[in-house]
Amino acid sequence: METLAVDGTIEAPSKWEFSCDLEVDYQSEEIARIVHAALAVDKELQPDKVKRQMTVSDGKLSVHFEAVEARFLRASYSAFVDVLTLATKTIEEFGQGMTMTL
Repeated sequence: METLAVDGTIEAPSKWEFSCDLEVDYQSEEIARIVHAALAVDKELQPDKVKRQMTVSDGKLSVHFEAVEARFLRASYSAFVDVLTLATKTIEEFGQGMTMTL
């Protein structure tokens, strides 16, 4: 009887097929961090279907989305842009001299 040996691993296709990136350049690192802190509290409603990762660097808020289906990516991205716009407009209107305290 012959024994079959397999060397290596077979990777299943990733379930996170759809992705997009968003980058917003703010006037300062501080403003980018304030927006990040405001938006970080809202977690994805379906974390098994959509992942969102946010980072701040050099005054830029970078957001990476991954989803299992295009419709979940679109819905998550759209909802995020709505709250991002609200946070940005709020800072533009009322944020003169704002600082973030921890």
